[in-house]
Amino acid sequence: MDENQFDTLIKKLDSITNLLAFSLVKDKSVNEQIETLTKSGLKVSEIASILDKTENQVYVTQTNLRKKKKPIKESQEEQIEKKSTDIASNFEETKDIKKIEGNENIEQ
Repeated sequence: MDENQFDTLIKKLDSITNLLAFSLVKDKSVNEQIETLTKSGLKVSEIASILDKTENQVYVTQTNLRKKKKPIKESQEEQIEKKSTDIASNFEETKDIKKIEGNENIEQ
């Protein structure tokens, strides 16, 4: 295969990739499109080309999507911490009850 045939093949593969990517996201909002294409491993320049957007628009959308995800993670961490605290508190209460029960058994 010579260089010209190789370049032609690459261009056709790029076209197929773009068509598949576009068909994957065509009925979604722009944010969802960018999120899906980002998760599929495409570069910012490739996403911009597929969606007919500037690279800056794609980058800003990706940044905003990441910012929206952070509060959810922090909220989940807070919930986990609260559950851990509740479990520890329940454990301490159980130990206290066992001590009291143990003391009652000794007195009897």
